[in-house]
Amino acid sequence: MQQPRRLVRALQQNIAQVIVGKEDIIELALIALLCRGHLLIEDVPGVGKTTLASALAKSLACSFKRIQFTPDVTPADVTGFSVVNFKTGELEFKPGAVMSQIVLADEINRTSPKTQSSLLEVMEEYQVTVDGVTHPLPRPFLVLATQNPVEFVGTYPLPEAQMDRFFMRIAIGYPSVEDEMDILERYSARVSPLSQLAPVCSAEDILSMQAAVGEIYCSREVRSYVATIAAATRRHPALQLGVSTRGAIALIRAAQACALLAGRDFIIPEDVQRMALPVLTHRVMLSPEARMKGVAADRVIAGLLETTQVPVRVP
Repeated sequence: MQQPRRLVRALQQNIAQVIVGKEDIIELALIALLCRGHLLIEDVPGVGKTTLASALAKSLACSFKRIQFTPDVTPADVTGFSVVNFKTGELEFKPGAVMSQIVLADEINRTSPKTQSSLLEVMEEYQVTVDGVTHPLPRPFLVLATQNPVEFVGTYPLPEAQMDRFFMRIAIGYPSVEDEMDILERYSARVSPLSQLAPVCSAEDILSMQAAVGEIYCSREVRSYVATIAAATRRHPALQLGVSTRGAIALIRAAQACALLAGRDFIIPEDVQRMALPVLTHRVMLSPEARMKGVAADRVIAGLLETTQVPVRVP
């Protein structure tokens, strides 16, 4: 259990050279990595969404590709395509940008829904099917997607099915005055801090940490607690769409990673409560009446956590 914690601390320290004052956000991003989950970073322009994704990718000794999504990007650019080899007369597969271990899908809501949907199979089944032939993706595989708020001009909101495939959604937020002064000092130097990052973790290390997460014990009481929270979202009057079973599974996995980083081999309710907002809020849909009243999804989830009975006997 100590080895995964040491590796995560090394990753946190490495990324903190670039992302200042956001230790909790860095930890959430690493929890998504440990849980084999994809991460959606949603915030206003200029707060470091792409920088966080790039810093995480640079900290891992894995293959990395970036897709800058625009309206003219096609599904073939993402998944790849087949071309005829005129020497042999056979079709040859030309891999797209997703045939990499770490994929940065930058401004994913700037491209068309058709191109967005090309990531559905990739994110769920870790494979690409082109012209009837299935190509497995390398492991570990992680999609880091960034997007601006959907109210911004020129954006295409992600469909609910694709939002549900993101393990976690986080927002970086503006830095404090002190942190921003530190950022200005670092980025006013001749060399950018991002260009100086070196890998501190190998692909084998990541796979080992991901396996360790699955060894964390989850009691029947905790499973009942998570299932009760998920069921409550499905009948809440402010929600038109509640948490899916995939979302409940993701919450258990996130709580396992949270327990691992805390040095425990079992989940406690506090792990579930800490992971609930980043794992669940993007998986629910507010009712039209709630949207008109200005109700926020995170407030609804937080309210359910306050009213759901917490198990006493754990593990």
